[in-house]
Amino acid sequence: MLLQLNIQNFAIVRSLDIDWQSGMTTITGETGAGKSIAIDALGLCLGDRATTNVVRPNSKKAELAATFETKKNICAQQWLAQHDLLLESSSECILRRVISAEGRSKAYINGSQVPLVQLKEIGQLLINIHGQHDHQLIVKSSQQCKLVDEYADHKPLMDEVKHYYQQWHKLNKELTLLQQTKQQREAQRQLLQYQVIELDEFSLQENEFQILESDYKRHTNAQDLLDTTLQSLQTLAEDERYNVLDLLRQCSESISALAKVDDRLNNVASILNDSYIQLEEASVDLKHYYQELDLDPQAYSLIEERYSTALQLAKKHSLSPENLVSFHQELKQELTAISNDDSRINAIIDEISKTQQYYHESAISLSSSRVKAAHALSKLITLSMQELNMPHGQFSIAIAQKSNDIDNSAENALMNMSANGLDKIDFQVSLNPGQSLEAMNKVASGGELSRISLAMQVILADKVVTPTLIFDEVDVGISGPTAAMVGKKLQQLAKNTQVICVTHLPQVACKGHQQLFVSKFTDGEHTETKVTELSEQSRIQEIARLLAGDKISEHSLANAQELLAS
Repeated sequence: MLLQLNIQNFAIVRSLDIDWQSGMTTITGETGAGKSIAIDALGLCLGDRATTNVVRPNSKKAELAATFETKKNICAQQWLAQHDLLLESSSECILRRVISAEGRSKAYINGSQVPLVQLKEIGQLLINIHGQHDHQLIVKSSQQCKLVDEYADHKPLMDEVKHYYQQWHKLNKELTLLQQTKQQREAQRQLLQYQVIELDEFSLQENEFQILESDYKRHTNAQDLLDTTLQSLQTLAEDERYNVLDLLRQCSESISALAKVDDRLNNVASILNDSYIQLEEASVDLKHYYQELDLDPQAYSLIEERYSTALQLAKKHSLSPENLVSFHQELKQELTAISNDDSRINAIIDEISKTQQYYHESAISLSSSRVKAAHALSKLITLSMQELNMPHGQFSIAIAQKSNDIDNSAENALMNMSANGLDKIDFQVSLNPGQSLEAMNKVASGGELSRISLAMQVILADKVVTPTLIFDEVDVGISGPTAAMVGKKLQQLAKNTQVICVTHLPQVACKGHQQLFVSKFTDGEHTETKVTELSEQSRIQEIARLLAGDKISEHSLANAQELLAS
């Protein structure tokens, strides 16, 4: 429930603290005093859109904070825990909003800054606000359907219908796209097929190009390899008159002999000996290389041809030759995917048919649930209308199901199906004996619509899990015995939940367990609104004012006492 509301520099409020009680709280005040200002402030704490004019003139910012007790509100506690926003030492939930004069806004939950959307999410679990213009909405088919669904409380069925509708819509979108691009894909398929066949025929293997490139370079430089290798062998070891190995061996033997005389030459002797061994090994390896060098002209012709083809194909596809193999695989995969499109189209058509069948079955179940709820709700609203000074009032909820033959074309099905099911809901009323039921907006006046709307709100309030209900001047256009019945209904509602009601009716105001009075005063330069909790004696004065206006008489005071006593 709502415990406290703190308002700083909001509209014409400079500073205001309101402590709220359980049960029913009524808010009254003079016309233009700003009776709904606390509700407006609460709305901002719950995530309503803020504008710059909400900040009090000559102030830098407006600050609003609402404190709720969530000890018995399991849904709110679970939400706070899920978002890591629970207070460690308290079950309270504090929603805070700061709005700058420039229009910038910050939102906080239990001291942590959060996105505005999170204020809205937690707010839906804490408070349900009914506004004075709600009766203007109930003539709309979408709102009528929403009210029936709220009463029926069949969210799993609604979610199921919505799921199949979204799946059906997604499949149709994919099918349309595939069908629209079929001709374009066919041209692409033919090109891919040509490219894949060409690369299949060439059949370059993994790492083959690197080997081809190496073989091509070797054969291209064949004569140079032969001549230079032979010349180097002669110089190293095979020239009988003069070769490096003989000279180095002689030098190494000479230095080794001297090292026996002077050991300071040991290191030089060791280096020369190692060098001789390494050159000898190099000479042997070079000889083997020369002997095994295979430079067949016929093999070179084949290598050159394949190497050139690889270069041409790479250039044709604007990539490096090393990437030809991976590119070939990608083209094959793309060709396979395009070739599978026809089978995908057939599969989608089959999926659409099945999904439409599932949707139809779920929508029928949802319709059945709505019909059952509509029957019960019609009886309750009829009874409530008669209690609210419409003695001959009859209320009926007509539910017509749109035609939805599952064999229809996608175009026809799309016209009938929606995420909300197949039902068209129409609230119908009769207000006079013998009068047939007709659409509510055709036969009900504004005042009658207000009473019907209020009856619905009170009935549906029992189905709402939020612990606080706010009624903001929903009793407009109501008076006399009807107003007394409205007050009684709201008081009954307050036995199970916290009810806050902004009203101008004494018959409603007197039913509150707590009554707040909104007043406005000015010093000629500044205007300010104050909210005061009325004592028992002050309540008598305020109820008398609501009954008689500014001229309060003994008779109106007596009437006020009688209303409060009842």
